[in-house]
Amino acid sequence: MTEREYELKSAFEEVGMYKEWWANPAVVGLMGFALTTMATGLYHMGMWGAGPTLALAIAFGGTAQFIAGVIDFRKGSIFGGSAFCSYGAFWWAVFVLAYLLPSTGVTVTAADEFGFFLMWTLFTFAFLIASPKVGKYLSALFFLLFIAFALLTIFTFGLSKGMDMAGFRVGMGLEIFITGLLAWYIAMAELVNTVNGRDVLPLS
Repeated sequence: MTEREYELKSAFEEVGMYKEWWANPAVVGLMGFALTTMATGLYHMGMWGAGPTLALAIAFGGTAQFIAGVIDFRKGSIFGGSAFCSYGAFWWAVFVLAYLLPSTGVTVTAADEFGFFLMWTLFTFAFLIASPKVGKYLSALFFLLFIAFALLTIFTFGLSKGMDMAGFRVGMGLEIFITGLLAWYIAMAELVNTVNGRDVLPLS
């Protein structure tokens, strides 16, 4: 807390008020999204099973990212708050769709997954249109994310039609991993630049 912030905080306390101070939640939100997305990409590339994605989806990509969104809303950011809360809820939904529903006897077909990812492709398109106003790196991230959801939509549609999508899946996994990697870089740059109080890594 800076000296000026401390003075303002003291002034509020003197009149029986208390103003809460919140740090930028973007690092936690973006890291939660980034790591879960990269794990998903590696899963589709055949590097490991679904375990890492499901664990991250419920804890980091889901819960931590959603909390970051709530904080961002409190700070007045409709873009960041909407994105973090929505994609945090997305990872919860992935956990429900991939693990919780099947474990309770509810069958989830490829056609069901196609509908799920189609809806998220349309949702992401709205953020893609708005993203140029929040910086070129985030704009690039939402472009890659839109492509990722479009590929997932095509992939699940192909599976629903009985097509062999093995080769397509590996390429899709690589694109998803790169999407997460860009989110990781943005989060790292935000963290490093904020801690140092200057631009160490390029970010705009």
